[in-house]
Amino acid sequence: MPLKIAVYPGSFDPITYGHLDIIERGLRIFDKIIVAVAKNSEKNSLFPTDERIALIKEVLGDSERAEVDTFTGLLVDYVRDQGATVIIRGLRAVSDFEYEFQLAQMNRSITQDIETLFMMTSVPYSYLSSSIVKEVSSLNGPIEGLVPPAVKKALDAKFNR
Repeated sequence: MPLKIAVYPGSFDPITYGHLDIIERGLRIFDKIIVAVAKNSEKNSLFPTDERIALIKEVLGDSERAEVDTFTGLLVDYVRDQGATVIIRGLRAVSDFEYEFQLAQMNRSITQDIETLFMMTSVPYSYLSSSIVKEVSSLNGPIEGLVPPAVKKALDAKFNR
């Protein structure tokens, strides 16, 4: 029986416990999840792509079912090239839905053989975003419980602490 593979794309700048929640729960459904870090030149990232990949790998440890990769170009092309048939997207609130719905519909208009699965984040992470984490961290606020220790350490280094 072929593996059920899903791609979980994002900027992950940085990865948070909300992202990890989606990965962990997604692994209950799929045999393998590829965490695909988008190389987006239009986004002003705090961490370069290689640092984001290294942080995600460190946080995921030696998981055999979750791998980390990077991509450019159309997501649906990348998903197809990986042998996956599902894109996982996390939703925190209703406000996320409209944008994510538009992306899913665009992807569906490009190809009919790739589905988008929306997963609601668990309640403790429903307000959490990488942007909020970066802002709180930049102001020397507490981010324990929002990101893994390795990510906190990397943020502290970025903000010279």
